[in-house]
Amino acid sequence: MDRRSFLTTSALSASMLGLTTGAACAAPPTPAPNRSGVLTGADVLAADGWRPITGRRIGVVTNPTGVLGSMQHVVDAMHTGGDVEIVAVFGPEHGFRGTSQAGGSEGDYADPRTGLPVYDAYGADADKLAGMFRKAGVEQVVFDIADVGARFYTYIWTMYVAMEAAAKVGASFLVLDRPNPIGGTQVAGPQLDPRFASGVGLLPIVLQHGMTVGELARMFAREHLPGTPEPEVVKVQRWHGRGPDTGLPWIPPSPNMPTPDTAAVYPGTGLFEGTTWSEGRGTTRPFEIIGAPGVDWRWADELNAARIPGVGFRETYFVPTFSKHTGVTCGGVQVYRYGEIDSILVAVTMIVTARKLYPFAWREDGMIDKLFGSDRLRTMVDAGADVGEIVGSWQDELADFRRRREAYLLYS
Repeated sequence: MDRRSFLTTSALSASMLGLTTGAACAAPPTPAPNRSGVLTGADVLAADGWRPITGRRIGVVTNPTGVLGSMQHVVDAMHTGGDVEIVAVFGPEHGFRGTSQAGGSEGDYADPRTGLPVYDAYGADADKLAGMFRKAGVEQVVFDIADVGARFYTYIWTMYVAMEAAAKVGASFLVLDRPNPIGGTQVAGPQLDPRFASGVGLLPIVLQHGMTVGELARMFAREHLPGTPEPEVVKVQRWHGRGPDTGLPWIPPSPNMPTPDTAAVYPGTGLFEGTTWSEGRGTTRPFEIIGAPGVDWRWADELNAARIPGVGFRETYFVPTFSKHTGVTCGGVQVYRYGEIDSILVAVTMIVTARKLYPFAWREDGMIDKLFGSDRLRTMVDAGADVGEIVGSWQDELADFRRRREAYLLYS
């Protein structure tokens, strides 16, 4: 099937699939209902027998979160169904099957279950990834990964690079959308300064963007890949109100994101990766447990006195089994959420009070500036600014981003 015929076929079946470059479409039959009735883009496409991607040589960018309601992985389902020609799989950070820790990947290999070639896409630029697409003979790239809604989570940047690479080789790009697990209404934090672009933030979006990967793909295409076709998106069905309570099973999107509570605090407490303090890696509650050697009860007392809406802090002591302070007793807090929170406000309050009470230091490699998207947090904290001054410093750019994102939202 040539490209024109494929696009015509896609358009004809769009009303069933929720496949869109704009307006909302009708919901398809339910293949695997959960208690809320929410269907991911992958479930919607599977219900249609994968028709829009048959007759093409498919490259799938995915990880363990790319599952159907049946808990079968989309790659396994496509492969065993026999109607989809997958020519390669491309793994992001942590890998296709999710075996690697932060900053790692699984390399290139043949997948034992399917025999399909798996390419390591983590850290690849557009030229390198385009070379992988050419080698595999990819005609259409399918992206299916659950994001967690934070700018410094690397999967959205793998998507952006894959979009750019697909354009270089003339391959079409399709996103199987999934809900934002921390909700698609709350938008918070500073916008990235392009001078601080890195693998944990390539483009100027805010720290908690409140968008799905499908919505972000539309934004990336229009604002940063001019002249390229807008990606098609198989929409989530029955996700009403853009809320976090979807009824979908929680699939840890990376080894240190074990629960929805972890994801909810991560856009803020993930900033502790840029400090010498432990962000809780090597504990059972990473990003919820934060601390360092020498920290005591005073931190929890001070944080609870701040009365931050939606959160409470429990004094805790822990010994990380890996990462920072391995084998050393640390004191700190466990963050508990009781509703919707501004996790970036939470983290800024934690950092300001930690610096007030204890020896506190940033990592020497400048990671905090990459995570935050500028040097503003570091310089303001070091200058003694209070929480209100720091949070107030990005409100204008946050309002601007809220206006920009409206054009790309797919769900009411």
